[in-house]
Formats: sequence, structure tokens, C-alpha cells
Amino acid sequence: MTAELTRGQNHPLPRARLEIRISAGTPVVAGATLGDENGRVHGVEWVAHPGTPTLPGLEVSRQAAADHRLAVDLDAVPDAVHRVSVLLALPAAGSGPARFGAVAAPFVAVTGLDGDEVASYTITGLEAESAVVAVELYRRQGAWKVRAVGQGYAGGIAELLTDQNLPEAHQLAGSIHEAVAGGLARSVPAPPARTADGDRPRQTTAPAHGPDHGAAAPHGATGPVPPVSPYDPEPAPGPQTPATAPQQGMQQPHPGGPGDPSTAGRPSTPTGGGSIDYSHPRRQNAAPPPPPPTAPPAAPGQPAPPVAGDATGWSMEERLYNQVWGMFEDLARSTAAYRSAVDFADSRMEKELDQVLSDPRSRIGGQGDAAREAARARYGQLVSQAQEALDRDVAQLAAEADVVEPALPMAFASWDSPVWHAYRVPMEIPMALRLGDLHLPEAERIRIPLLVRLPLERGLWIDSGRSASLDGSFADSHEMRSLGLETAVAHAARLLAVYPAGEFTVHVIDPAGSGTQALAPLTQSGVLAAPPALGAAGTADVLARLTQRVDLVQMALRGGAPDALPPGLDTSQQLLIVHDFPHGFDDRAVNQLRYLADEGPAVGVHLMMVADREDSAGYGPLLDPLWRSLLRLTPVADDHLADPWVGHAWTYEPSLVPPGSQVLRHVLSQVAAARRSWDR
Repeated sequence: MTAELTRGQNHPLPRARLEIRISAGTPVVAGATLGDENGRVHGVEWVAHPGTPTLPGLEVSRQAAADHRLAVDLDAVPDAVHRVSVLLALPAAGSGPARFGAVAAPFVAVTGLDGDEVASYTITGLEAESAVVAVELYRRQGAWKVRAVGQGYAGGIAELLTDQNLPEAHQLAGSIHEAVAGGLARSVPAPPARTADGDRPRQTTAPAHGPDHGAAAPHGATGPVPPVSPYDPEPAPGPQTPATAPQQGMQQPHPGGPGDPSTAGRPSTPTGGGSIDYSHPRRQNAAPPPPPPTAPPAAPGQPAPPVAGDATGWSMEERLYNQVWGMFEDLARSTAAYRSAVDFADSRMEKELDQVLSDPRSRIGGQGDAAREAARARYGQLVSQAQEALDRDVAQLAAEADVVEPALPMAFASWDSPVWHAYRVPMEIPMALRLGDLHLPEAERIRIPLLVRLPLERGLWIDSGRSASLDGSFADSHEMRSLGLETAVAHAARLLAVYPAGEFTVHVIDPAGSGTQALAPLTQSGVLAAPPALGAAGTADVLARLTQRVDLVQMALRGGAPDALPPGLDTSQQLLIVHDFPHGFDDRAVNQLRYLADEGPAVGVHLMMVADREDSAGYGPLLDPLWRSLLRLTPVADDHLADPWVGHAWTYEPSLVPPGSQVLRHVLSQVAAARRSWDR
């Protein structure tokens, strides 16, 4: 039975291997400190945080997220440790809330590896605090207990660590915020919250170790987190050290949507049995009507055949959007379970082999050989079980992808989809746009569409730096610049195509005029607001006009008079494509770009940079906030994006027009004709 604690209460812990689940309703940073008998933290090496997520017996999340899973093995912590304090803090970077009083009360649950709650605590009474010690696990007379603390600090992580007598508190706090901010530009944005019509429930077919950890249980399995394998029939004897999480960081996700439990209250316990059920009961909600398509009944013991639109939503577009994100999450968690099981099998075999070698009696004769062979056999069995579970899930997801891809609407479809050949300028703005595909090496045949919500909430950075693509080919700087601008043109054309006539405007800055050939589809079709700006004077003019537009709209909104904008002001969404940065940019222009990147999206001005970061190294840290505020995409396949749940490094491939296809010319000619008609 779960003990629901109030501040100051404690409860005994019946086992050493635990999971601490955190549901905050908004992205938070999770960490933990190790303290001695007096609660003193002896140094930075006693603090687990996103920059150093793994300590003996402890593993925390690598980035800010609304949902966390922290792994704890109390038998593996050093003997000098008598207290493990779990910390929560609001990120310093980003546009989220600055105090806990502005968000829902965080919820913390201590559970066993089977998902059963031991104790829970809802942290109430917070106001101006931006960091809090949520709970602490402490050792008393040889036994461990959990205590609800709820001690908040208005001074943030630095004040919290200072209170725990850490000499390097301020330096470590800066390192933590830097580690969190560094992951923002490398991650896929999570789906935002939906409107008041209802909630997008979290799709969780199995427990996960954390929104950025590779330790989720497989579909249909009640699997523990590291150091115990989801496929291991018996836990390995002796203490283990938690497995290392994946290396990629994650963007601060938005509340709501798949992967965000803010709408679901407390985290649900794991469910067991069977493979993926494609009726997706956890993607559905009582609020929206059920999807109209129905699948033929499945044979007993078999999963139901996949159906396009089999997810919650009021429209088919919304159902397909949620279904794609559900597939994205399912594949992330299934792959995390597989990787976790393989990591555990490796560590277990290594430990067993070390035990064999440490015993002199087993070094000679056949006893040692038999023990080594048995260890390798157990390793093979664990890996085989993990591979079978992954293959089953991948096969079912591949079947779903085969059904969903042909049913995607224009804004979600790839450029080679037949839907583009019947293109007509839409009357309404779609809810999202496809910017490319994502896949993992364990499931090469499955391509997950990268869908981002409209209007864009972040600008885009098309990285034109020199790169070796994953297929082994090497592109030089000139070729990468050309590919980068072609990718930017394809993305801009998509944005123009999915907006109604007159509601999206594109500007281009090409100071040296080196992008004339790649920009030809936009310039020749007449969809640009004006010819590409050339030279320093042209660059300054475009930046000044867009900066002034942002200022005017901001003043009108803050003054509560949106109708007071000057006559003739273009109120459509604006996209600025910047090519060949930093050529032709002085310090004033760079500051204007930073301003547009930070303030523009909120008032309909978006930035698309085509740039090589090394070329702008001369500006030093001045440009770091700019790069972090943009979503990095590449013109070639590259494994640099992370998902919002587990943090895998996904391979991104841009959505480009097939060679020789006339679809782009057809689409842009329709957009230009509609724009001319609207201008009249």
C-alpha cells in the first residue's frame, strides 16, 4: 500500500533498488546529492546532475523534462553516503516559468522496479522558489528510509547547493544550467499542449527509466530499469552500477502531448503482458469521439491490424498527428529497452568473468572454462530475448508505418507522396509540418516523420558545415553550402504551400549573391516578397524592417491595442532566410539576428539560418544564445537529434524533392498565382 507523505513524514524502504518518478507538469531539471552522516556534500563529485548523470548507485536525467525517472541502488552507494537528496529546479534558459508557484505542484513517487509505489509526495506550498529539495533517502541504524522534505530556495540551484555546504555551489550551478541549455538546440521539440477541448494523454506501454535514458522496458513487459535487465529472470547477485544513459541531450519539452504527463496526474504503473496493441487505448481519451475507421477483428492472441488515424483527436489530421508521435515514442522506448538489456548482459557477463578470474581454483582445469562458457551462454540468452522483443515491436510498428504514411495529409506527407500532385492552396493553416524523417540503427526500415507544430515556435538552423555523411561520403564546404541552401528552399516551399494565400511571407538575405542558383525556384516563381537582399546595405535594410515589425507588434499587444498597427503593415507570418552567414554582417546586424531569433517567433517572425558555425567562430560566445535558440537540421543524414522521452541520437534526413521531379515548380506556381489573386 502506498504511503502518501506530507512534509516531514518518513517511511521505511523495503528494498534497495528503487525508481524515483517525478511528474512536474512543466520542464524541470532533476538531480541528486550524496551526503555524509551530517548531510554535508563533500564536493562536486557527490552531485548527480545533467552534466554528470551517473554516480555509484545513482543515475539521473540528462536534461530538463516534465517527466523523470531516477534509478537508485542503495546497496551500490559508497559506505560514506548516508543521505541521497533529490533536487528539482526550473531551467534558467528558455521561456518557461521562473518560479514553482506559477505551475502545478510537482509529484514525486518512490517505486520498486516492478512499478509498485512505496511512497509518494506532492510538493505543495511553493511560491517564489525556483529550486527545491523534494525528498531524501537516508540511512538510519543500517536501514534506509524516505522523508518528504519540500524545502524550496528562491535563489535557485546555487542557493540550494550552498545550503548543503558545497564550496563550489555557484560554479556547479552554472555548469548544470549550461549542460541543460546545450541540449536545447540538439533535440526534437515535443508536442505542445492541446486546447481546452481535452488532453493528449501520454502513450506509455511500459515503464521508462527517464525522458532521456536508455532504460525503458519493452512493449508489454513489466521491465525493471538498470542495473536489472528487463529480460533477466533473476536479478544478478550483488550491487550493480546503473547503466550509462544515451549521450544526446534534449530540448526543454512543452507541457502536454505524448511524453508529458502533466495532463495525467500521477505517473501510471506499468502494465504487463502481450505485444503492442494498435487500438492504442492510452493514446485515447474520453473527450474526443472515437476514430471512424475500424479494423477487422484480430485472431485470438494476435494484435489488431494497424489502422491509419487510430489515435485520439477531433479531426483525422489531429489523429494522424498523434498517431505519428505515438509511433515515435513507441520506437524510442522499445529501442531503449533493447539497449538497456544488452548493456546489462554485457555488465553481468563481465562481472561473472571477473569472479572466475579472481578465484585461483578456477584458473586451472576445466572448472574455469565451464564457468566462462556458462557466462557467455547466459549473455547470449539475454541478448536473444531482447532481440526477439525488439524484432516483434519493430515488425508491428513497420506495419503501422506502412498504413499511416499513405494516409498522411499534404503538410505531413513527403515530397514524393501523390498528394502533392493534386495540390491546391489551402484555406486553413494545418496543425503541423513535416521537416524530414527520423530513424534508429536498430530499426532502419522505419522512418518516423519529424512533425513540428505551426506556427513555428523556434527558428531553424540549416547546418552547412563540412560533414561526413553516414553513408561514408564526404562533402566539402562548397558542396555543403549548396546542399544547405537547397534544403532551406525545400523547407520554405513547404511553409509557403501549407499556408493560405497571403498569410506567409518569405524574405531572403544573400549578401554575396552566391545562392542564385539554389534560390531559383523561389525567385522565378515570384513567391518572394522582394528579390534576395544583396550586400551589407541590403542586409541592413531587411533586418531593420523586420526588427521594426517585431517592435510594433509587441507594443500593440502589450498596450492591448492590436488594431492600432500602422496601415499597410504586413500581418502575415514572416520567414527570413539568411544565407552565407556571417558574410556581410556587422555587429549591429548580428545583434538584430539574435533579437529576431529570441523575440520574433512570438509575433510571427521566424528565422532560418543557413550557416557553418565554424565560419562565425570569430564572434566567440556572442552567438551561442543564437545557436541554442534554433533547431539544428542538416542537409545530409546525420545522427544529432534527440527524442523528448529517452534521448536517443536519431538519424535525421531532410525532406527533399526527388531528383527530376517537377512537384516543387507546380506547387510554387500555384502559390504565386494565389498570392497575386489575393494582392488584388
